Amino acid sequence: MLIHSGFFIIVLGFLGFFTSRSFHRYVSLPTSLLLLVSALFLTNQTGLSVNLFSYDLILLRIDGLSRVFSIVFILMTFCGLIFSINQRNKKEISWALIYAGSGVSAVLAGDLLSFFVFCEVMAIASTFLILGTRTELSRSAGFRYALIHFFAGILILVGIAGVINETGNIAFNKLEFENVYAKFIFVGFLINAGCYPFSSWIPDSYPEASYSGSVFLSAFTTKTAVYSILRGFPGTELLIYLGLVMIFYGIIYALLENDMRRILSYSIVNQVGFMLVGAGIGTEMAINGASSHAFAHILYKALLLMSAGSVLYMTGRRNCTELGGLFQSMPITMICGVIGAFAISAFPFTSGFVTKSMISYAAADEHLFYVWLGLVAASAGVFLHAGIKFPWFVFFQKDSGLRPPDPPGNMRLAMYILSALCILLGVFPGAIYSILPYEVDYEPYTVSHVLFQLQLLLFAGFAFFIMLPLLKRTQTISLDCDWIVRRPLRKAFFIVERIFDQAQHQIKESVTVLLKRRFAKKIFDAKKIVKITMGMPTNIMVLSLQIIFFTFLLIIVIS
Repeated sequence: MLIHSGFFIIVLGFLGFFTSRSFHRYVSLPTSLLLLVSALFLTNQTGLSVNLFSYDLILLRIDGLSRVFSIVFILMTFCGLIFSINQRNKKEISWALIYAGSGVSAVLAGDLLSFFVFCEVMAIASTFLILGTRTELSRSAGFRYALIHFFAGILILVGIAGVINETGNIAFNKLEFENVYAKFIFVGFLINAGCYPFSSWIPDSYPEASYSGSVFLSAFTTKTAVYSILRGFPGTELLIYLGLVMIFYGIIYALLENDMRRILSYSIVNQVGFMLVGAGIGTEMAINGASSHAFAHILYKALLLMSAGSVLYMTGRRNCTELGGLFQSMPITMICGVIGAFAISAFPFTSGFVTKSMISYAAADEHLFYVWLGLVAASAGVFLHAGIKFPWFVFFQKDSGLRPPDPPGNMRLAMYILSALCILLGVFPGAIYSILPYEVDYEPYTVSHVLFQLQLLLFAGFAFFIMLPLLKRTQTISLDCDWIVRRPLRKAFFIVERIFDQAQHQIKESVTVLLKRRFAKKIFDAKKIVKITMGMPTNIMVLSLQIIFFTFLLIIVIS
């Protein structure tokens, strides 16, 4: 019997809108656990095919690559639900489930059209997650987030339409990078992955979500994009260099940041860079390394954001300059945060050590010395910002005088589970090897490798404390690369809005005159109708144009 886990999770999300808050506690949570157990026993298979316009949409395809991503997505859904179960905004949990279920459905989709539809549902649901805090910052960040992801969606749709028109095939397998339409898809995937110079949407939007919303956001969008790149463009050499740029870009900006969740958001960019390098190398070892690193990253990044979210939940503070000394009253949160920091830093006997080593080994095996050297140097940089900076400034630096207790039991339980997984997958790597796309023949725990990594992290730690006076945070603003884009785009939007306003005024006057002459006195009040019909905001008009554009492309595909 085939069970589509993604559909189940989406349905749970929609039902949550019409039920009480206890629905997610007593129904969604145990259901997600059952789905996780079932996912562990699924074998390679294809099913749930739907015929549309003479094309077969494959809604369920389980193979080595989709299995590893679907398992970790469902696992993250379960842990995220535990952490957020006392979230007062039940709609936020529902949107989180729709977002997670769409992510699971996307990686299980066997065709391009189904994959695209689920990715767009992800974009909509994640936008509402960002808007959940209902602040001015979250509203503006949510608008920018939606804008960039719908733009990426248009690029992907144009590419899909072109590929289908040329090949007549909608199967989502490896795409020919030389094809001009495939390049559209490639760029859309890179935007969703947070590739530089489109990375700034991650630190711009994720920190504006709630303490629980940011945990869900960290897991699905960028990793679904990584999955799509591993599926569609493995071995594309350009990915190696783009990944290296992302790695060091994320390190530099994380070191400059004061907001603890922005630090962790920039580290998402950094870690996705490792995955893109693996995808670019494209060997079986590299694909295994990128897939396993995505698996490990979802777990330890969620753990880090749960630790930061717990601090935010208990103190209401998010800046490093306002925190410190919390180890005295929040020891459990501190220990879990340190475990996550060690895992992301590839400390031996943690999951990150195993998965990053596989990518580095793949680079060395292909004689890519400078790529290997960049990955090694980046490991030290990650330890500087996420491994030491985050826990040091939040939990250990100067005493802020704050004495909040550890968070409620459900939040601690979620952190316990993820902490245990970060250690268990590091101590017993065979557990993750068993679900990877290809057979693994790699032993990370050699004496030379362990000693080399410990020496690297030790010297990075010395460097941090030597440079500590320079790394102390102040209330500053870091200008990201999106500043260059925002300035002209803002002016462009003002111009477009002025044109729309003028057009609306002209249409309003013309319609009013027409209605007054012929129909107004007999049937209805013209002014009222005009007010209703012409009062649409500009964003609705833009959305309408998008729908028209999508419809036009669909007609092209059908014809």
